[in-house]
Amino acid sequence: MTTLTLYNTLNGAKEVFEPLQPDTVTMYVCGPTVYNLAHIGNARPVVVFDTLFRLLQTHFDTVTYARNITDVDDKIIAAAREGNRSIESVTDEFTVKYREDMAQLNALPPTLEPHATHNIAPMIALTEKLIEKGHAYESQGHVLFAVESMAEYGKLSGRSLEDMLAGARVEVADYKRHPGDFVLWKPADEADPGWDSPWGRGRPGWHLECSAMIREHLGDAIDIHGGGRDLIFPHHENEIAQSRCAHGGDFVKYWMHNAYLDMDGEKMSKSLGNVKTVRDLLNSYRGEVLRFALLSAHYRSPLNFSAELLEQADTTLGGLYSALREVEHISVDADVALADEPFYKALNDDLNTPVAIAELHALVKQLHKAPDAEKAGLKARILAAGNLLGILAQDPEEWLQGDSADGAPTAEEIESLIAERQQAKVDKNYARADEIRQELLAQGVVLEDSREGTRWKRA
Repeated sequence: MTTLTLYNTLNGAKEVFEPLQPDTVTMYVCGPTVYNLAHIGNARPVVVFDTLFRLLQTHFDTVTYARNITDVDDKIIAAAREGNRSIESVTDEFTVKYREDMAQLNALPPTLEPHATHNIAPMIALTEKLIEKGHAYESQGHVLFAVESMAEYGKLSGRSLEDMLAGARVEVADYKRHPGDFVLWKPADEADPGWDSPWGRGRPGWHLECSAMIREHLGDAIDIHGGGRDLIFPHHENEIAQSRCAHGGDFVKYWMHNAYLDMDGEKMSKSLGNVKTVRDLLNSYRGEVLRFALLSAHYRSPLNFSAELLEQADTTLGGLYSALREVEHISVDADVALADEPFYKALNDDLNTPVAIAELHALVKQLHKAPDAEKAGLKARILAAGNLLGILAQDPEEWLQGDSADGAPTAEEIESLIAERQQAKVDKNYARADEIRQELLAQGVVLEDSREGTRWKRA
């Protein structure tokens, strides 16, 4: 059996993965705050942990993957006011669009999708437990976690409380005993979303939501908690504080974080105007291209997202699909001995997708040279690699012929010109036949002649 190793942020090293319960895995990944469209940086953890989800299912019978929806937040309230809309209309719209966009990236639906507003009672119960144990206090209608009450606060990010405060935006408020104390429950105006609680009408703090939903849906302790590096502090640090101080134990066995994504060499930011939403990018590139680009770098390495990267991903996928089209007529046995596959070993080495992709290319190279008797086995291995990476799920012919861009010839127009070219050859009008080939090539259509006839693809 192939051993799975994962990098654990908590210990700063790769560790052999062993779930808390035999043959059962629980994984929680922080999901979206649904007030706007997801940008491509938001998509990186979705693709990373979807790939891990696929991999885990080859090892274990039961894998429960939860990804939450934050549907109560200051940003949501601001978006509703700005658009003169109800909170529900904003959260409903962007929850649906988020699911649609992630599906376009070939991301499987998570097993569970808990919504913050559906789990208020567990959040209130967690807050009460923290007060009861002396780790939280009420002040001016707020309930705050007392960071100085936890000796190991800061272990995940590897910094002292003083260092963390020096490098973070901390709300200075007279209701806090210590500047680092964070809100568990806050008062809510009548015009804003709110729920009755022992401390008056209010709503939960962001950090509290995930801790409560994890315990409610997955139990006191889980195997894997994932998200972007930006969540290590304060969000994940505060989750650890809440959960461990309330219920004891280790809460999470393996913490995993993907690195940042830059846009054309610069950090994505509204001030630079370089924030690209997934939906915007899908207008120019297919979702599988975006996914392949996101997998091209190791998840713990920074990724520079650019038009050049996307064009390269599109071209590379075109080559892979071309290889599959050549063996489209060959039936395959779905059973592949994954443990023997180099691409599988790469993914089991802390989800090393660049090496897995290189091994996929090696299989395609073998396919080109292989005798007919070996092609079915190689095709099955290529498809198995594609399935784990979440790519190569389309019909090769449909992928290569694609959707026609504005001004490009349609499939019907291309087929008509191919028929005209064939007739020109019959009439020995080779000049016209060559003219049609060049005409189509100038419009981004490549013709491939074979004994079986002429096929085409968009370049």
